[in-house]
Amino acid sequence: MDATEATSAPASVGVVIPQRAAFREPLPLKCGRAIANYELAYETYGTLNAARSNAVLVCHALNASHHAAGVYADEPSNVGWWDNMIGPDKPLDTNRFFVVGVNNLGGCHGSTGPLSINPDTGAPWGAAFPLVTVEDWVSAQARLADHLGIQKFAAVMGGSLGAMQCLQWAIAYPQRTRYALVIACAPNLSAQNIAFNEVARQAILTDPDFHGGDYYAQGVQPRRGLRVARMVGHITYLSDDEMANKFGRTLKHGRVNYSFDTEFEIESYLRYQADKFSGYFDANTYLRITKALDYFDPAFDHAGDLTKALAPATAGFLVVSFTTDWRFSPERSREIVHALLKNKRDVTYAEIDAPHGHDAFLLDDARYHKLVAAYFDRVFDVIAGGAA
Repeated sequence: MDATEATSAPASVGVVIPQRAAFREPLPLKCGRAIANYELAYETYGTLNAARSNAVLVCHALNASHHAAGVYADEPSNVGWWDNMIGPDKPLDTNRFFVVGVNNLGGCHGSTGPLSINPDTGAPWGAAFPLVTVEDWVSAQARLADHLGIQKFAAVMGGSLGAMQCLQWAIAYPQRTRYALVIACAPNLSAQNIAFNEVARQAILTDPDFHGGDYYAQGVQPRRGLRVARMVGHITYLSDDEMANKFGRTLKHGRVNYSFDTEFEIESYLRYQADKFSGYFDANTYLRITKALDYFDPAFDHAGDLTKALAPATAGFLVVSFTTDWRFSPERSREIVHALLKNKRDVTYAEIDAPHGHDAFLLDDARYHKLVAAYFDRVFDVIAGGAA
């Protein structure tokens, strides 16, 4: 889920320009409300072919955005969160594919969300912004596809929460999803995962600066709560081995100071990540995204039967898991694979032996990237051949 540490590779898409699409037709939400007059921030890389058949949608995870690749002219250090995956001659090759990244509704990176002005009040939405779900995000993404003139995606791709969106695309829009790359995913959150999210939310909700979600008017932000939420989340993204290799029990000053200041390197790292995160992410957005994670469960309306839930999907699937990912373990990915196989769907499954934990989907791993590149070779061959 941590999308802040990707580094730029030599073959980059270069300078990119974020765009916005405005929508006036109300979008019905799963919570029973609707939202009108909203915008979605997005970026594109590569060129859409004449047949409009080479588009790939990249869905982002918790703290990421539409900025998946390249850099901004005025922010050369702001590298897209999946820049090592997307670009010329990279696994998702922009010489061949037209890639679309979108900031989800309710986000804080340009799409309409709690920070945005509510046209009915003239003030920020704040606590009044509705709770949105994975299903709502996919519905909004489909409208963006219409806006871009894309009837069918060659592939929909994502990791973690982004992969849940891929599953929803395959279920809700089978006729618009040719392939789905579902990476580091689970068909729903375990009780332990929901518990981690609740601890993070409580840190924000009980921050004195939260003000019931309407902290904008107070000129403050619940940064203390957001910092704790970030630290809790970040711990779950790394494996124990990765933490041991990176930090071990190394003391920052080489000695024990018998204080509550940062003494161990791991403490210093977590505080640094928390400070950075709380400086750019909105707490109301964080609350809503973690709830969207909790709520996602396509089998819920099918008495817990994932096979029935995935029955509408007709896409070809690449499902990838990582051995040390204890937050979305390989066993959870295999649940998806088994359900798809029961539906006689075309499925490729890979379990990558990687030490990094859940964050592995964001990092450089030659086997993982070679696998994704080979799968996109297959996707390109199919669309080049004009298959339906």
